[in-house]
Amino acid sequence: MGSRTTISILVVLLLGLVQLAISGHDYKQALSKSILFFEAQRSGHLPPNQRVSWRSHSGLYDGKSSGVDLVGGYYDAGDNVKFGLPMAFTVTTMCWSIIEYGGQLESNGELGHAIDAVKWGTDYFIKAHPEPNVLYGEVGDGKSDHYCWQRPEEMTTDRRAYKLDRNNPGSDLAGETAAAMAAASIVFRRSDPSYSAELLRHAHQLFEFADKYRGKYDSSITVAQKYYRSVSGYNDELLWAAAWLYQATNDKYYLDYLGKNGDSMGGTGWSMTEFGWDVKYAGVQTLVAKVLMQGKGGEHTAVFERYQQKAEQFMCSLLGKSTKNIKKTPGGLIFRQSWNNMQFVTSASFLATVYSDYLSSSKRDLRCSQGNISPSQLLDFSKSQVDYILGDNPRATSYMVGYGENYPRQVHHRGSSIVSFNVDQKFVTCRGGYATWFSRKGSDPNVLTGALVGGPDAYDNFADQRDNYEQTEPATYNNAPLLGVLARLISGSTGFDQLLPGVSPTPSPVIIKPAPVPQRKPTKPPASSPSPITISQKMTNSWKNEGKVYYRYSTRLTNRSTKTLKNLNISITKLYGPIWGVTKTGNSFSFPSWMQSLPSGKSMEFVYIHSASPADVLVSNYSLE
Repeated sequence: MGSRTTISILVVLLLGLVQLAISGHDYKQALSKSILFFEAQRSGHLPPNQRVSWRSHSGLYDGKSSGVDLVGGYYDAGDNVKFGLPMAFTVTTMCWSIIEYGGQLESNGELGHAIDAVKWGTDYFIKAHPEPNVLYGEVGDGKSDHYCWQRPEEMTTDRRAYKLDRNNPGSDLAGETAAAMAAASIVFRRSDPSYSAELLRHAHQLFEFADKYRGKYDSSITVAQKYYRSVSGYNDELLWAAAWLYQATNDKYYLDYLGKNGDSMGGTGWSMTEFGWDVKYAGVQTLVAKVLMQGKGGEHTAVFERYQQKAEQFMCSLLGKSTKNIKKTPGGLIFRQSWNNMQFVTSASFLATVYSDYLSSSKRDLRCSQGNISPSQLLDFSKSQVDYILGDNPRATSYMVGYGENYPRQVHHRGSSIVSFNVDQKFVTCRGGYATWFSRKGSDPNVLTGALVGGPDAYDNFADQRDNYEQTEPATYNNAPLLGVLARLISGSTGFDQLLPGVSPTPSPVIIKPAPVPQRKPTKPPASSPSPITISQKMTNSWKNEGKVYYRYSTRLTNRSTKTLKNLNISITKLYGPIWGVTKTGNSFSFPSWMQSLPSGKSMEFVYIHSASPADVLVSNYSLE
């Protein structure tokens, strides 16, 4: 009887293990938690819908001594400094996740939260860029901040603001911020066209500032050198910014910039084994490869092919199929360095994920020096890294706080490790925080849900100790690229056509599907519910003036319903010239002054002129009566 009982128990245990293997990780839960982490990193006035309840307002006088409002933004990691370079990279990669996988984020109820996270950063960048050639790049300094262990709500450290200008340039920081603003303009293009246009205006100005007044930002903001030194210089950020501005505008100027400067600035020369807040080359090469696969290389095709070769060498190195491969721990995790290695894991996994989908869309494999790799193998690699992070590793430890049962409890993070200001407002002194809270051996009083810590060493070892900052400190740029990977993995093996021009969905979209415009693949509305309004565009003329080509576009809007169209609002973005035949109303357009409505079956036409591809035209509101 005893042996039968033992066998029964073993069967139950084996069935449980089989079920665990089948079910795998809960990527949806991990996605929700990873986005929530950004709310714990907020600086400034917290909004009413703040979900991390143990945090409160902080940094409310940032910038005041410099005569500028710099309230808001993000603390980068476990300290209370606002470092511009990693913050901008965080926003850029969050935006890239939304642009590629916004539909998956939306279907899992997280798109609104992700967009809120982006806007918390871009609202701050708008404040930090008060003039075309001025950018505030840091608030606070690491030396005084690290001397103290205090909650952000009551910090007593120096909150001096540090800026870039013509005499103190910083092409890397200005370039990365331009990239963030350009990428964010794509994210907000449909949900908030006017905000999108504002972001794009800042992106143009920041890129011009970065390109015209060249220099490394940490030569101007020297207090950043010990914490976020720009080792790679600024050429990668200039190419990165140009790539994102091309994605946002389709303006040939930025395509030419990538083509003409690819060789001299290292875009076609550097074969990378990392991608992160300092080194952007692998990201640039991946974006340019996408442009090439979309058939947009034009006169720069040969140069763009060299970008793509470097992008593919990076992908091959991830799977050990290159002549120079990325190192891994015995448990299979990418390993670059002992201090916050996880940042390189998530960023590389994101590039592998999007490139896998680019390859699937172009229906080809990855050609490596040591053999070919299918798109699914590349995605499987990203999945293996995420699964390791979530607990499939030699220590069976989840490196995402709050996910699973065995996760870090003593995170190197000031706000998390000290009792919440909302619970106990007794002042924590600068050095007293170290004595009372930092040295505590117990679990953090506030769970830093979703935070991705630095992770294990080269041999998969990890010590969950608050003073072990190399392994237990989280960072915003660890989480940002992970959003896209998790959103993609939730969808399993479902294929995506990532090469089509993508526009991020709105959190609660009103779906009105216009007819196709030139150079875009048409999207057919469902047969059961045809759109009552169609939009078509065509180029009717072109000419050259002072070396620049101008195009005249005619846009026709047709009422295909059986009722009269009234209260029309048209959103037009990526418009860079004059327009006739519509009336501008606030941030949108409506009927011309001689029309109040459009009868059933009738059309209206308007024209515009600019030196770019067709503008994005969509109907944002209307009524049928």
